[in-house]
Amino acid sequence: MQLMLPLQIPDPGVRIAQSDGILSIGSCFTEHIGTALGDLKFRVLQNPNGILFDPASVCRSLLSYIANSPYGENDLFQLHEVWHSWNHHSRFSGTGKAAVLDGINAAQSAAHDFLKDAGWLIITLGSSFSYRLLDEKTRPETPLALSGGVANCHRAPAGWFRKHMLSIDETVAALDNTVHQLFRFNPRLRIIFTVSPVRHIRDGVVDNNRSKARLLEAVHHLVAKFDKLYYFPSYELVVDILRDHRFYAEDLVHPNYQATGFVLEHFLKTYTSGETRSLLEELRMLNIARKHKASFPDTGAHRRFMEAQLAKALALQEAHPE
Repeated sequence: MQLMLPLQIPDPGVRIAQSDGILSIGSCFTEHIGTALGDLKFRVLQNPNGILFDPASVCRSLLSYIANSPYGENDLFQLHEVWHSWNHHSRFSGTGKAAVLDGINAAQSAAHDFLKDAGWLIITLGSSFSYRLLDEKTRPETPLALSGGVANCHRAPAGWFRKHMLSIDETVAALDNTVHQLFRFNPRLRIIFTVSPVRHIRDGVVDNNRSKARLLEAVHHLVAKFDKLYYFPSYELVVDILRDHRFYAEDLVHPNYQATGFVLEHFLKTYTSGETRSLLEELRMLNIARKHKASFPDTGAHRRFMEAQLAKALALQEAHPE
C-alpha cells in the first residue's frame, strides 16, 4: 500500500562538507533546520537579523552584510520606551539605545565575516507579503532601511503600515540583484532556496496560497537562470507528501518535530555524502545521550554512562579533527 506520493529530488551534483560554513536566513522554519544542522556539528550562522519572512527583507539584510555599514541612531525608533530597528527582529530590541546598536552592529560584522568565507547560503522564504511604513515620522532616514518595507512590525499600530503582496516580478528583481552581489562578494558561494511550509494563516488560506505560489515561481525562475543555485522542496515535502494535520503543531500552522525531522532527513540525503551521514548518525546518538535526563544522576550507573558517552565523543573528535 502506497501511503505517500513519491517525490524525486534532483541530485545537485555537489555535497555539503561539515567544514563548509552555512549561513541560514529567512523564516522561523529555517531556524529549525539550522539548529538541527548545528547540533550535527555543521558550522552554521543563522538569521543574523533575526527571523525574516518576505524576500525584500531577506535581500535587504544580505546586502547589508556585504556592505557592512554600521547602523546608527537614525536607524532606530522608540515605541513604549523600547528601542527597535525596522530591519531586525525584536530579540535585538531594548530600553538602552546604545546597547541595541551595539548588538545590531556586532551581528552585522559577524555576518559580514562569515558570509565572506561561507560555502553555502540557505534562504528560506516565508511570505510574499511586505509591510510598508506610511508615516514619515516613523521612517528611518537611511535609504537602505526604507527599501521594500520593514522586517518586523514590533507590534506598532496597524495604521502605521500598508500591506503589500510582492509581485513575482518584484521578487525576481530583488533576488536577482542580491544573487549578483553575493557572487561578486563571495565567488565560491552556493545558494539553496527553499519555501517555508509554515502557513501564514493570518493572511487567510487563499492569500497564503497566492503568496507561496509567487515565491515558488520567483525562486524557480532564478534557479533556472543561475549556476550554483538550487531548490530544495521543504514546502512540498510537508504540504504535498506528509499533508496531514498530525504533522503540524496544535496551531495547525507550524510543522511539528516529526515533520521538521522528515525534511531534515531528506535534506541530508540530498546534500551530504554517505560517509558524512554515517558520521552524523554517530553524532545524533551522542546528542540523544547528552539530552537524556537521568532519574538518579548521583548513581554509579549514571556516572559510568556519562563516562562512556564522553569516551565516544573524544574518539569521534580524534577520528574527525576537522
